[in-house]
Amino acid sequence: QVQLVESGGGLVQPGGSLRLSCTASGSISEIFIMGWFRQVPGNHQRDLVATQTVGGTTDYADSVKGRFIISADNLKNAVSLQMNNLKPEDTAVYYCYVKWGSRWNNRNFWGQGTQVTVSG
Repeated sequence: QVQLVESGGGLVQPGGSLRLSCTASGSISEIFIMGWFRQVPGNHQRDLVATQTVGGTTDYADSVKGRFIISADNLKNAVSLQMNNLKPEDTAVYYCYVKWGSRWNNRNFWGQGTQVTVSG
């Protein structure tokens, strides 16, 4: 089991920046992907924002490329998301995410979510 605790959400004006942080605890040695998803109110799905593998490979949604930067700790116990030049369409609940286990037998764990609102 893995527990995830997020922090860093809030209200920011368009063009501003925020940094989200997530700390993992529990059986962290088997984490092999860490990242962030987001969910807009009224949508049932969570959309990929950014992920990073333990090997350092990153993946970003097209909508955030060049603006957001993911950084995951090699010890697998922390991941952050630096969000720059924020836009109103970035408003969502952001969820920390890890994939745990092995490539062939794995499960996902989620944080409780943190609200990011871009308005002004």
